[in-house]
Amino acid sequence: MNLNNEDFRILVVDDTLKNIQVLGTILKQEQYQINVAQNGLQALEVVSNVTPDLILLDVMMPELDGFETCKALKKDPATADIPVIFLTAKVETEDIVHGFEIGAVDYVTKPFNPAELLSRVSTHLQLKATREQL
Repeated sequence: MNLNNEDFRILVVDDTLKNIQVLGTILKQEQYQINVAQNGLQALEVVSNVTPDLILLDVMMPELDGFETCKALKKDPATADIPVIFLTAKVETEDIVHGFEIGAVDYVTKPFNPAELLSRVSTHLQLKATREQL
């Protein structure tokens, strides 16, 4: 299994356009394929058309927040195995624990360190690829 970053698709979900732009720039520099959504409802619509390998998900969004979006993704057999990394300004311990309890594989707080985020993204993409190969 010799996968490159361009073999992976990441869905970035954030209601702040500047955050999407920053994340998109960081991820595109690493050659990842990117899809974006500005709220949870859009994210669910995107995953019904394109299956990402990983989702970077903000928590605080209008219409459908990140926690509810994650629950919906994990409830659907077609999307349940997509790794979700929360990327959010919510730093309270109970929020972090709740994120893991509903199925996230990681939880990164804003402001984030780009190198750390890329390491976490790479780790979870490789774990997913290894799981699928097995």
